[in-house]
Amino acid sequence: MSRYQSINPYTNEEFANYDNPTAKQIDDSINLAHALYKKWRHEEPASRAKILHDVANALREHEDELAKIMTLEMGKLLRESKEEVELCASICDYYAEKGPAMLKPTPLESDLGNAYYLKQSTGVVMACEPWNFPLYQVIRVFAPNFIVGNPVLLKHAHNVPGSTALIAKIIKRAGAPEGSLLNLYPTYDQLADIIADPRIQGVALTGSERGGSAVAEAAGKNLKKSTMELGGNDAFIVLDDADPQVLRNVLNDARTYNDGQVCTSSKRIIVEKSRYDEVLHELKNVFSSLKAGDPLENDTTLPPMNSERAKEKLEAQVKSATDAGAKVFYQYPEIDSKGAFFRPLVLTNIDKDNPIFDKELFGPVAEVFVVDDDDDAIQLANDSSYGLGSSVISSDIERAKKVAAQIETGMTVINGRWITSGELPFGGVKKSGYGRELSELGMMAFVNEHLVIDVTKNNQ
Repeated sequence: MSRYQSINPYTNEEFANYDNPTAKQIDDSINLAHALYKKWRHEEPASRAKILHDVANALREHEDELAKIMTLEMGKLLRESKEEVELCASICDYYAEKGPAMLKPTPLESDLGNAYYLKQSTGVVMACEPWNFPLYQVIRVFAPNFIVGNPVLLKHAHNVPGSTALIAKIIKRAGAPEGSLLNLYPTYDQLADIIADPRIQGVALTGSERGGSAVAEAAGKNLKKSTMELGGNDAFIVLDDADPQVLRNVLNDARTYNDGQVCTSSKRIIVEKSRYDEVLHELKNVFSSLKAGDPLENDTTLPPMNSERAKEKLEAQVKSATDAGAKVFYQYPEIDSKGAFFRPLVLTNIDKDNPIFDKELFGPVAEVFVVDDDDDAIQLANDSSYGLGSSVISSDIERAKKVAAQIETGMTVINGRWITSGELPFGGVKKSGYGRELSELGMMAFVNEHLVIDVTKNNQ
């Protein structure tokens, strides 16, 4: 058995649980999705655009309901859950409006004949998604593949099963054909069997390095195309000419949004020495002003982590860091609660021998490093096995662009923290994974670029 449980991290109480599917239920789901794929093969992508707009509208109509279950299951602030719903509705609208044109045939210059390539669906996609953005992670895969014509089977995280069920229900009731998005609660063994099924043509995963490695191995063994987004240890580089107000504004939630549980959260704050003390005290001000409490309440700014297990893991990582010489510049006071609260803290004096130097700390911990100049900042930023996102803070935009171009990462934001939207590609390099989601790049992840060339004139 592999338990899917709804546990409120604010109370640590279970309020729902869900059973694993039977072998027949899995086979029926794959059959249904595969049959829809074969039907969609004969329809134009534009024929699905209105339905995707309807899905966007349905998400907005059910915003309160979606936001509440996400907050109850994984603890994020209610207002952040509502922002997530709005973002996902906009992504659906983006692909409904832009997707059909992206999928038009592309002409190719060739002396051999009249050449072009079609962009065709490939089949059912298995999506394995994490808990930190229960809706966004699903829509990132569902929306583009819906327009392409690839039905999606969903294996969501074990701690957000109620969110998953509601998402699937809303999409179906919005008019998406049966089989467009089918939610399953499989065990890991069942997941491996699903990936091996010949009717599955692609695997999309966002998750841990360990989970990605296992799923990528199963996909590769069965010659299935895959995309992997496996977390990051993002560098947040503060150059010596950073505008103080811009810096203050960006630091305000760079490490606390979603309680720091974001793959692209600014985890390593790399600061040129003239601004080091300023950054430390700005982070202290941000952390010390947080108010711990119920994430459903409007005045709460520090929610619990997603689970007691996640809290304990982060505490163990911090202890290993301080045991190896890292210093705690600031830590939030004790929190009187039975919830999965982690006390935000600022760590300094982390050398390369520290066990957390190349580890992702998934929670409200800021690791602050001091460097001499731009070259040192770039070198430290790249001294990581991860390469997902990064930020560069500078008043000189050309200087910032020059630094950004030298960072080994999939995404860089200048004078801001992580940002996402339908038109912006999302993904990384190195152990942060491969492939892209969102934008036109993400739409092509599971597309057959089918070459057609007419050489009639050459053979007359």
